[in-house]
Amino acid sequence: MTCDSCAAHVKEALEKVPGVQSALVSYPKGTAQLAIEAGTSSDALTTAVAGLGYEATLADAPPTDNRAGLLDKMRGWIGAADKPSGNERPLQVVVIGSGGAAMAAALKAVEQGAQVTLIERGTIGGTCVNVGCVPSKIMIRAAHIAHLRRESPFDGGMPPTPPTILRERLLAQQRARVEELRHAKYEGIPDGNSAITVLHGEARFKDDQSLIVGLNEGWRARRDVRPLHGRHGCQPGGPADSGLERVTLLDFHRGHGERHHSRTPCRNRLVGGGAGAGASLARLGSKVTALARNTLFFREDPAIGEAVTAAFRAEGIEVLEHTQASGRPYGR
Repeated sequence: MTCDSCAAHVKEALEKVPGVQSALVSYPKGTAQLAIEAGTSSDALTTAVAGLGYEATLADAPPTDNRAGLLDKMRGWIGAADKPSGNERPLQVVVIGSGGAAMAAALKAVEQGAQVTLIERGTIGGTCVNVGCVPSKIMIRAAHIAHLRRESPFDGGMPPTPPTILRERLLAQQRARVEELRHAKYEGIPDGNSAITVLHGEARFKDDQSLIVGLNEGWRARRDVRPLHGRHGCQPGGPADSGLERVTLLDFHRGHGERHHSRTPCRNRLVGGGAGAGASLARLGSKVTALARNTLFFREDPAIGEAVTAAFRAEGIEVLEHTQASGRPYGR
């Protein structure tokens, strides 16, 4: 209903239904109070309202929410087969992966009464806490502080002092924080929730109703296979491997290996000219070369790319424009 006139039309339609003695319809509340005779058809009442183009639900009937979420749909998919002996079994939900979105989905499912199986082939917690936002931002912050010490705007009163980069201590601090957050936000949640079971292994869809999980045994190659069955599922695609070695802020340069974690690597190459990573690596003592197939930020206003390129070069970063990277490991 959109106005008092609508309420009047609904009142008139309801009072024409056999068995209805009177109707009091409120537009602001969106309700109708009826005085009816015993045996009056409830379907006739809702049909009368529907005939005017409105929806109606009896107050003593279960409300219907047309905005049913995924869990409600899944309950419908499971059907009567999951209700033996007249008792409804908890909804069984399988979540592949254990990152932020996966853990949020698992917790929401548990909140709605589901039993959840969480499948993770690597380190629990996914990208953000382990190899993405958390570890990279720690190093970006450290690089910013190093830059401030080196480039003091108060040279007269507070002359700049080149910082000493103790890389092994930075890495230890970074890893400790990552482990702390991983446990607090990911590992500790299934440990304290009996409704979540974690399987360490790799999952794939056998067909549209079966999921195969190859269970890890530590980090060894042997695997046990566990089938999981369901009614519905989906399988996302993934990007192809470019063959290039990846450089991150997690250990400054993966290619040098663990034995070099205590020193700053001599050289890094960045494909695509990542501004944050390039500046941070340089500010923490690395020799950085940024490769761009066109120019830096060529899709943006040209002034932006020019400004970033000038800033990079001012900080000792070599920028090679119109340069294509190959898939060969660096230095070969």
